[in-house]
Amino acid sequence: MAFLRAKQKAQVIEKLSQVAPPGETFIACVHAESGPSPWLAAALGEIPLVGLIIVLTRRYYFLTLTNSHVVINSANRWNNRPGDVVAAFPRHAFPVNRVKRASIWSSMYIQMPGNSSPTRLNIHRIWRAEMDQLSAAFPPGSIDPSSQPFDTPQGQGYPMPGQPMPGQPMPGQPMPGQPGIPSQQGFGAPQGQPYPPQQPYPAAHAAPQGQPYPAPQAYPPAQPYPPQPGAQVPPQSQPYPPQVPNVPYPGQPGQPGQQGYPGQR
Repeated sequence: MAFLRAKQKAQVIEKLSQVAPPGETFIACVHAESGPSPWLAAALGEIPLVGLIIVLTRRYYFLTLTNSHVVINSANRWNNRPGDVVAAFPRHAFPVNRVKRASIWSSMYIQMPGNSSPTRLNIHRIWRAEMDQLSAAFPPGSIDPSSQPFDTPQGQGYPMPGQPMPGQPMPGQPMPGQPGIPSQQGFGAPQGQPYPPQQPYPAAHAAPQGQPYPAPQAYPPAQPYPPQPGAQVPPQSQPYPPQVPNVPYPGQPGQPGQQGYPGQR
């Protein structure tokens, strides 16, 4: 049994694809059930046998909106699998009236072929988005004044993929009341206007015409640092004091009186 809407819609499209005319595009699929209001049926279900009669007389359908038709399939009572096509109406001649969009259970009346009176169909809120798409095929004046507003304008064809919704501009066009965005002219200046002339560098940064760059100046001779206060500076032109002969550390071999580290013999 298919409980998910996506699975049920896939089964309906697979069923209709076998009999649909060439080029038919499937837009929305809605599950509906006939009979009195489900709220009334729940209240009458407390009466013995009345609830059973309502359940047995209820019929289930799938309403599919395509690019050119509204197709109605029967649905199995127990597993919701789609059955045969019951009716197919052109979108501009969909015989529906008294449509009411409600919070939980929405309803509509459709004139089925061979019936003397319209058939009431109830649609649960889980199919509300699909019902809003189906409303594109509702004729003008078919919606109850007390109905909740639909998300899709009524009486207008549902846009095909890649087309804007009614009242929306095509891609790249500004919304009404908003300034348009100027078209890109590339990375250059505006068309028909040349680039402004380049200004030369200031004369202070350039050498005079016909004259070479000035020769670099030599650094001044090095001057010795002044002596630090309290420091002893050896006299000029005198060598450093003579080096002291290498004397081994105490305890090293060759130093008299000790052999090895202190405490070692």
